[in-house]
This record gives sequence, C-alpha cells and structure tokens, in this order.
Amino acid sequence: MCSHPSSCPSAQARSAHVVVAHVPAAHVVAAHPEQGWSLLCDGSIVFDDSGVLLPDGSVVAPHRVPAGRLEQAA
Repeated sequence: MCSHPSSCPSAQARSAHVVVAHVPAAHVVAAHPEQGWSLLCDGSIVFDDSGVLLPDGSVVAPHRVPAGRLEQAA
C-alpha cells in the first residue's frame, strides 16, 4: 500500500505509529484536522487524541495522561 521510498512497518507493528530511530513511520496520505483524523499510507486512521483505527478494524486506545500528572505540569 505504501509508495514512498522506504517502506513503512505493517499497520499491526507497534512502531508503525511512532518514529523510532532508524524505523520509518507510515506517512500521512490524507489529513483532516478539522475533523480530527488522518489516514496513513498503511491504511490506519490516526485520531487527534492519539487513538488509532487499524485496517483490520482493531483499535489502539488513546495514550492519555492521568489528570494528576496534568496538574503537576501546570
């Protein structure tokens, strides 16, 4: 599905949505910031809250910071 020079990991690979040293991440092929989501070249949909919908229909839950940690940061 990917057409960029360095192939990205499969959608099921844990590193597919995070850039790790020397591991290419999937590229955005359609961005819809007004709706809060982007389509990646591996067929995944990434949401602004960091959740992901994979091509097989499975979900990666958003990576939320506990409220107590937000208070400490402020």
